[in-house]
Amino acid sequence: MTQKIRVAIVGLGFGAEFIPIYQNHPHAEMYAICQRSEDSLHRIGDHFGIHVRYSSFEELLEDPDVDAVHINTPIPFHARQSVAALLAGKHVACTVPMATSVEDCRRIVEAQKASGKHYMMMETAVYTREFLYVKE
Repeated sequence: MTQKIRVAIVGLGFGAEFIPIYQNHPHAEMYAICQRSEDSLHRIGDHFGIHVRYSSFEELLEDPDVDAVHINTPIPFHARQSVAALLAGKHVACTVPMATSVEDCRRIVEAQKASGKHYMMMETAVYTREFLYVKE
């Protein structure tokens, strides 16, 4: 891989936990963050040294330097934001659930096919201490 994937994280509650992971990944550039609350946006951006910041999801999607969007917003936004990001030419990673209806799941699949971009529904709970305890 010759060029790093420039990632934008949307939603910085749980989403902020992924910032150091992307910052330390050899094939990713933690490029931008997006949060409606500007106080939180700037506090987290300053803490992690991220200079590109958006309080508007729509403005983030207009940035041609964003390759991939990692969506960590409240559940009711997942489907709409995933579709919008795919159709804007961005790869998408989205926390679970991907949607709250079968129709919205279909819309995401159709947007992925139309865009040719990658979509990943990200479930991270399989590695929590509770899961590992039960597995043991």
